[in-house]
Amino acid sequence: MIKNKAKIRKSIFIPMGIIFVSAILTGIVAPEALYNGENAIVEFAFKNFGWLFQISGNIFLALCVYLMFSKYGNIKFGGKDAKPTYSYWNWFAITLTAGIATGILFWGIAEPITHFMNPPKVLGIAAKSEEAAMFAMTTVFIHWTFIPYAMYSIAGIGIAYAVYNMKLPYQVSSVLYPIFGDKIKGTVGAVVDNLCLFAMAGAVAAILGVGTMQIGSGLNILTGIKTGKTLWLIIIIVIVVTYIAFSYTGVSKGVRWLADKNSKIFLALMAFIFVFGPTAFILNLGTQGVGDFVQNFFVRTSFTSPINGSDWPRWWPIYYWAIWLAYAPLEGLFFTMLCKGRTIKQFLIVNLVLPSLFGLVWFSVFGGAAIHLQLSGANLWSTIQDKGLEVSLFAFLKNFPLSTLMSWIIIFTIIISISTLCDSMTATIASLSTATNNDTDFEAPGYLKIFWGTVMGAMAIVNILCSGGKISGIDATKQIATVAGFPILFLMLLMAYSTIVMIVKNEKLDSPNYHKTVHLDEKVTVNDEDAMMM
Repeated sequence: MIKNKAKIRKSIFIPMGIIFVSAILTGIVAPEALYNGENAIVEFAFKNFGWLFQISGNIFLALCVYLMFSKYGNIKFGGKDAKPTYSYWNWFAITLTAGIATGILFWGIAEPITHFMNPPKVLGIAAKSEEAAMFAMTTVFIHWTFIPYAMYSIAGIGIAYAVYNMKLPYQVSSVLYPIFGDKIKGTVGAVVDNLCLFAMAGAVAAILGVGTMQIGSGLNILTGIKTGKTLWLIIIIVIVVTYIAFSYTGVSKGVRWLADKNSKIFLALMAFIFVFGPTAFILNLGTQGVGDFVQNFFVRTSFTSPINGSDWPRWWPIYYWAIWLAYAPLEGLFFTMLCKGRTIKQFLIVNLVLPSLFGLVWFSVFGGAAIHLQLSGANLWSTIQDKGLEVSLFAFLKNFPLSTLMSWIIIFTIIISISTLCDSMTATIASLSTATNNDTDFEAPGYLKIFWGTVMGAMAIVNILCSGGKISGIDATKQIATVAGFPILFLMLLMAYSTIVMIVKNEKLDSPNYHKTVHLDEKVTVNDEDAMMM
């Protein structure tokens, strides 16, 4: 990695620094005001744009499928002579862990059990029924497989193509060159990058909050330590110090090491539950669940409850699409570092297909085992209702051999899972705060990583403490995630359109009689008389 002196992008660092410091102070001084502000934004977004959240995911997925199976899938990032930097395993491991963090550990049990025992009343599904089980499996498959990874992928493809093939600056706004031209280097670029930084910091704060509460519950079960504000503060400080330390070492060292170990632990945990759990039931439920997922995909991804006004879409799919959207632009910017020398088709296999298949297997194993335990009398649902969603995984593990050891392993895994995501995003946000131009090997200075890592940690602790008892800590994290992702919804639709336009118009980039290059201070130049007629 290249480590050199960098100038701070004042147009990014100053406004975002002011906004987040102000939000943190507001949460400390006037938590009620912060909660009310977040809630107003979430209500507006759901009532007026819930439909757009729902259909946008299908749009992104359709565009990814088109790029993968069309002639454009053979386009190589960086040109035909570019060489890959990472092995397929390292690439996949970083993609998987930088994209899901602690999410699958927290929701792997909590979500399927919740939908199985408490399906939305408006749909008239009886709890604990086979229909409820199918609804639960289809819902988690939708939330954790192809649509969210399509959001990441369409952002990553556009940014990577703009940076490596169009030679544009290494920033999110470069993907909008076909629409705004050279304005991406000025006001447009600053606005877009500020928006993305705001969304990512808010999304990471939400994930930190969820992970912190889960770790707190685990420690309470294992040691008897009382969970609450003091313990949460200590946990967040430990996590922040951990991921800042790894971020300091750089992507090629810290993130690669964390991702490798994290992915192997995920695979080991999944194998343990599959072997020692109800294996036959898992296989049967998973098989039927995948069939139901395929059959009802479009029905479930368009549910908004306009007649009965159910809040279920707000607290589940809209929340998920918001938080995945909030991640998407900067995840795409981060994934750009990893894909040089790979084709668009290879990018989609590693960033869309494989993580989605992993999600299908993970939720089949953990969701299937959890539903079987609930039917067998373990009563996970009453534990969740009594102690919160954050305790679900540890209550689940009590029913397996070596439960205490496995619980400690889970706590360790949660910490490194959060650290992997926060590590990669801290590095990306810090780089976005500097004038790096189109240098994907640039490593932002350590003091910026420390600043942004601390800010995200502070936002997490303020947010889970500011609800004032009106909503649970988990719902508070859902609120900030939705607030963060709402403006990105519109940006991502614009980015998707611009990505297709950019790639289609430049399909002859590598042909012998056509050459197109974009320089930082020049407009597009086309060298070919026939091409000039286009």
